[in-house]
Amino acid sequence: MAQKPSIPKGTRDFNPEQVAKRNYIFNTIRGAFETFGFQPIETPSFENSETLMGKYGDEGDRLIFKILNSGDYLSKADGLAYTEKDSNKLTSSISEKALRYDLTVPFARYVVQHQNEIEFPFKRYQIQPVWRADRPQKGRFREFFQCDADVVGSKSLWQEVEFIQLYDTVFSALKLEGVTVKINNRKILSGIAEVIGASDKLIDFTVALDKLDKIGEEKVKAEMLAKGISEAGISKLQPLFTLSGSFESQIESLKSILNTSEEGKKGIEELAFINSAISELGLSTATLQLDVTLARGLNYYTGAIFEVSAPEKVKMGSIGGGGRYDDLTGIFGMKDVSGVGISFGLDRIYLVLEELGLFPETVTKNVEVLFINFGDREALFSLKAIKQLRSQGIHAELYPDAAKMKKQMNHANKRAIPFVVLVGDQEIESNTYTLKNMVSGEQDKVSLETLISTIKKS
Repeated sequence: MAQKPSIPKGTRDFNPEQVAKRNYIFNTIRGAFETFGFQPIETPSFENSETLMGKYGDEGDRLIFKILNSGDYLSKADGLAYTEKDSNKLTSSISEKALRYDLTVPFARYVVQHQNEIEFPFKRYQIQPVWRADRPQKGRFREFFQCDADVVGSKSLWQEVEFIQLYDTVFSALKLEGVTVKINNRKILSGIAEVIGASDKLIDFTVALDKLDKIGEEKVKAEMLAKGISEAGISKLQPLFTLSGSFESQIESLKSILNTSEEGKKGIEELAFINSAISELGLSTATLQLDVTLARGLNYYTGAIFEVSAPEKVKMGSIGGGGRYDDLTGIFGMKDVSGVGISFGLDRIYLVLEELGLFPETVTKNVEVLFINFGDREALFSLKAIKQLRSQGIHAELYPDAAKMKKQMNHANKRAIPFVVLVGDQEIESNTYTLKNMVSGEQDKVSLETLISTIKKS
């Protein structure tokens, strides 16, 4: 019995139309990256396990796809007690490699490994797939592309300013207006934790604060109490729960909340600098918004934190994010190399553009003209014309088999090819072509020049 074909959950096949639409997004992002001076690199699909493990926290480590060693991989594991407690030991003995979880840690490894070849500051972009053993859901897959841009070797806040402009440039080019670039700063969060006496509970505090817009003030307070944050400390947060208004007004409120924290003050200064620069430079279609509840990537972000939201009318998670990391390369022994980077969520951007009908019709433009095949003599004559059409940038092809004409015409209809060309003895003798418009049904005998101009004008 033949095996029923299937693919793993969280992965997808892409048909020609979907690939064309994805390439439209890729090309738009790549064009912006290069306009902003970023250079492309690529890294292997899989890394040594030790490169990835321990870099994403316990949850991230669990979501890394491990690759079994080739050969008799269990022979090295002989003698191990295969209990749940020993699972990590077992994994390390039978798997030495893993699929990359993101592009950031492999990039840090790349920078350290190639540091003598790199000119710093180094601006790189990378567009490649990553893999996560996550639970598949709308907009979340186990295999997906990341489109990253990073700068390493500079602590200048002008880099953060440029990344906000880069987001604005890409989404404006995609005609995706109304995008919000949310920004926060790790130093702000650290300062708040310090003020309320919870510096040792920074992660617990920020995880609870991040839920403010989802579960409300009272439940956030209850969660903080449950995590061991004192009532006195939580009461100091009261101004934070009602923080709203313009970027500038929120900055002023934060100054009063963080007036006793040097770390917090530094975060305020950085945010104020970035906002001032963006206000002066202006954005085309995006909006910059301060969001003090934003707390992504705290395991490695040390300064600015970015998250991009789709227009409000679309129910979708973040479509981009990133931040400043002051010592990511330190995990590979290269200390004090500051970096900042952002990522575009290709799959979610695709879903948003699809929902809003923002893909241009020309993106999925396929073959414009199909030459009907009546036999070898006619096919050779047709291919000479097709060669000329292709040199003019026209998408043209010859039906490969001398099948019944009805079958060839049906093929053109099913593929929505707008023109067909018929070539028989008369056309060959007069060096002309019968051009049929598949939409209107009209057909005319034309010269090669008229054939080319007619298709180009359509």
